[in-house]
Amino acid sequence: MVFATSVNAQNPASFQITLPGSPFGVVVSPDQSWVFVSLSSGRAGQGPGIAVLRNDHGHVELVRTVAMDHSPTGIVLTHSGDMLVAAADDSVVFFDTLRLETGASDPAFQWVSDGENAGCIYVNVTADDNTLFISDEAAARITVMDLKRIRLPGRDSAANLKRVNTPDGASAAIIGRIPAGRAPIALTFSKDQRWLFTTSEIAPADWGWPSVLKPEGINPAPGKVPEGAVIVIDVAKAKTNAADSVVARVPAGGSPVRLALSPDGSRLFVSARNSNAALVFDTGELIKDPKHAKPTKIPVGSSPVPIVVAADGKFVLVGNSDRFNANATTSSTLSVLDTSLIGTEHNPNVGRIPCCGAFPREFQLAGDEQTLYLTNFRSHTLQIMDVSRLMTILEK
Repeated sequence: MVFATSVNAQNPASFQITLPGSPFGVVVSPDQSWVFVSLSSGRAGQGPGIAVLRNDHGHVELVRTVAMDHSPTGIVLTHSGDMLVAAADDSVVFFDTLRLETGASDPAFQWVSDGENAGCIYVNVTADDNTLFISDEAAARITVMDLKRIRLPGRDSAANLKRVNTPDGASAAIIGRIPAGRAPIALTFSKDQRWLFTTSEIAPADWGWPSVLKPEGINPAPGKVPEGAVIVIDVAKAKTNAADSVVARVPAGGSPVRLALSPDGSRLFVSARNSNAALVFDTGELIKDPKHAKPTKIPVGSSPVPIVVAADGKFVLVGNSDRFNANATTSSTLSVLDTSLIGTEHNPNVGRIPCCGAFPREFQLAGDEQTLYLTNFRSHTLQIMDVSRLMTILEK
């Protein structure tokens, strides 16, 4: 089935493609000719799966959907481009990208259980493609996995399925667990890959942080909850002693959920959903002096989720999800931050882009750094934007 692009003639900087489900994650192949989207739920009788889209010189269309038994959320491509990894409930699923692209049988060649009630939500892989990190939202931890163990048995899905069910099966690839706060999600590496930054939506009671915020999505709210955190992990140590690899936990507003790094690696941008704000940290302070690391807080729209640095670091785009609004058809907006104004007397929030779908959830900037993809969860669309033209439709 092919879904044609839905182009807004009055807004050529952006168009949307209707998808057969609620999209969560999006990744782009190294040559930019393929786009993969995780559909965490289906519609019109279809279940969850991976949407495969072909980009033919700027014409993007859906060519197939690969069904899954469990709902995929965060996805990542290996840097080699040969493997797609999806977080899916309590499992991690590994796909052969060539089989996804060609429509060959059994594209999912390996499955790894991350434990009962893990709630796998997000994944990221090191630059050498050897180590995978998985956010277990329900289990309040980050799992560390050796990808060499995943590749070792090959890509015969039938043989691998049998191997999963043996005592020395695929779970042997799990080499450690990193303790995190409640509901860890984002996974972003520092430029030199020495550090992994992750988030926790709410600090657990044993951290002893004060309860200062009203809970999200509850009215009237019963009491208050602590801030969430940005957590700094030593990547090398996580591979050998994961349980002791956390080097810092820094308060980061209400429900921090996504992270983005500046091109030079000096700033970490955080979407704090329950604070209706974007936070900006100095990464050097996070690592060397976390007790004194204080973010710059920039008010944005309602319940921000996705965040991305664009235009060579000149702007940051924040998707205002408005996710606790019961109206599923309401269009959302993107807040635009001018990074040159951060830390000055001027407001870095210079305006908004009104062309967003309902509940923006995940950004992905393509390798050309000009094409920006955005999943709109409630409106069941993939949005494709020309970064250089977006600023022409900025509303101040």
